[in-house]
Amino acid sequence: MESPDASISRATLLIVASALSFGSISVLTVLVTNTGVPLLTLMAWRYVLGAMLLLPVVGGKLLSVPRQRAIQLLLIGGFGQALITYISLHALEYIPVGPLAFLFYTYPVWVALVAAVRRTERLTPVRTVALTLALLGVTIMVGAPTADKLNLTGVILALASALLYSAYLPSLEHLQEGVPALISTFLLVVGAAISFTIAALFTRELYLPAGAAVWANTFLLALVSTVIAFSTLIKGLSVLGPVRTAIIATVEPFFTAILGVIVLENQLSITTLIGGVLIAGAVLLIQWSSTQLEATA
Repeated sequence: MESPDASISRATLLIVASALSFGSISVLTVLVTNTGVPLLTLMAWRYVLGAMLLLPVVGGKLLSVPRQRAIQLLLIGGFGQALITYISLHALEYIPVGPLAFLFYTYPVWVALVAAVRRTERLTPVRTVALTLALLGVTIMVGAPTADKLNLTGVILALASALLYSAYLPSLEHLQEGVPALISTFLLVVGAAISFTIAALFTRELYLPAGAAVWANTFLLALVSTVIAFSTLIKGLSVLGPVRTAIIATVEPFFTAILGVIVLENQLSITTLIGGVLIAGAVLLIQWSSTQLEATA
């Protein structure tokens, strides 16, 4: 059997891998939408391709999932994940990317507070320090939003997406219990694919884009930012729980910034590096405290 320390370390690495995979969404999306492909079109093909990639792997294993559980996972993918994505993107019509990132990454606070109120997970002093480090790192990286330059509608939408995600993580942890990670991922992806396809059809934006580069980046969105991102998230979440998962996942904006420098030729600032160091410290602190808790349990 795998030791508790090894299991927690592996789960931590899975969440980091998930965050890095999700972190590529912004850059890949920019590369595709800059060619004129509508966002709804891209998201529809992202999830449809993701479902197609997973289908040969899960195959007949889907029959082992209870019907009610399968429907619940389809719904959380179709409504939960799709709604969070839509609200976040809609917020960009009112506020810049930086403030949106800061406001969205308050979700670890809401996850921790809800878990503490419900008494499902303890908000220990070590977790509080790690949470503070992670939020401070994100704040330094993207800059704390100031009231004089932010549209209230955008702020409300950004905070709403954070609150929805803070409810989404615990719900996902509960619904995927007893279901293999790849099957859970497939059902979530199919649910999101249905929602975005219907939305693209309704707005008359569903079509086959042209260009090898467009399809290459869309395929990367489906494979890396969807299949790998969701499957590693589910596997790590089942071990660490929503609070630790949320804190560790704050490495995502740092990776997005680094990827933006490499692919989009953005400037790498000293604040990005400082923020990244603080987030890395939070991840290491969470990993260490988790192994200590397991050792004394």
